Amino acid sequence: MRFLDLAKIYIRSGSGGNGAVSFRREKYIEYGGPDGGDGGGGGDVVAEAVEGLNTLIDFRYQQHFFAKNGQGGMGKQRTGRDGADIVLRVPVGTEILDEDEETVLGDLTEVGERLVLAHGGNGGFGNLHFKSATNQAPRRANPGQEGVERTIWLRLKLIADAGLLGLPNAGKSTFLSASSNARPKIADYPFTTLHPNLGIVGIDGAEFVMADIPGLIAGAHEGKGLGDRFLGHVERCSVLLHLVDGTAGDVAADYRTIIDELEAYGGHLTENPRVTVLNKIDALDEDERADKQAALEQAAGRPVLAMSGVSREGLQEVLRAVRAEIDEDRLRLKAAGEEPEPWRP
Repeated sequence: MRFLDLAKIYIRSGSGGNGAVSFRREKYIEYGGPDGGDGGGGGDVVAEAVEGLNTLIDFRYQQHFFAKNGQGGMGKQRTGRDGADIVLRVPVGTEILDEDEETVLGDLTEVGERLVLAHGGNGGFGNLHFKSATNQAPRRANPGQEGVERTIWLRLKLIADAGLLGLPNAGKSTFLSASSNARPKIADYPFTTLHPNLGIVGIDGAEFVMADIPGLIAGAHEGKGLGDRFLGHVERCSVLLHLVDGTAGDVAADYRTIIDELEAYGGHLTENPRVTVLNKIDALDEDERADKQAALEQAAGRPVLAMSGVSREGLQEVLRAVRAEIDEDRLRLKAAGEEPEPWRP
């Protein structure tokens, strides 16, 4: 399944049905009178967050969504049938933006949450509605109200508890693979990660979701590399895990590059709790570890952990530090002695 986190779609709600102009004409009934019914209402366009989706790829192949029109009123005081709604099934975490890509119309963050994007038009009144003591045979009816037509954007921000940050080849995918059941692509060249990956991480009887996004480079906010468009996927995270490649020549400069891009991106990312880790220490001797960890701590202004995703050295300590920054209500806690159920055919 291909990953898509931004889609432009065109929607139109249904128009209301026209009211009917009709008169009762039956044998042996001397005074018939008006009996035109009202038109039915048009269908709404509704977005609903559903479980089991993590991409907007379905909206690549279909961009136009039109709800049904309401049925016109009929004689014998019959009201027209309402038009059927159309429901757009989107992943949890989808933001809905107006055509300007800035005005947020809604943010669907829970399964089952719904948002009406375009209301259907009201049905018109039939001539029975206009009957009065002074106008006993009205010959007019209202037309149905037109539906709403608009262009909107869907932007997916994955729901994760912790987010991975770092330059390309900082070891983010290796770390995610070592700490969860996710199997992201791993290679010895930059930008092996082209779209975000999610993994469920378990530590000390608790589980949380971690997101790995493509690496940032200097100038990402100007569109260099893959740009900063994937940073939206870590906006909702409780904590950011910043991995710095220990084999780099200047770890402090690499650290500042990522921080500068977060500041240029804006929002509250620079204010989020952050755990900084010197990665790939399996490739360093003791003196190099100490020197680079000290340089990184000076640049970060906070304690720095050391870890290797390949040898798993320091992995548990890093996971515990990340877990400590996540609210308890976002963790999935395992009951004491809970064991996975055996597989059954």
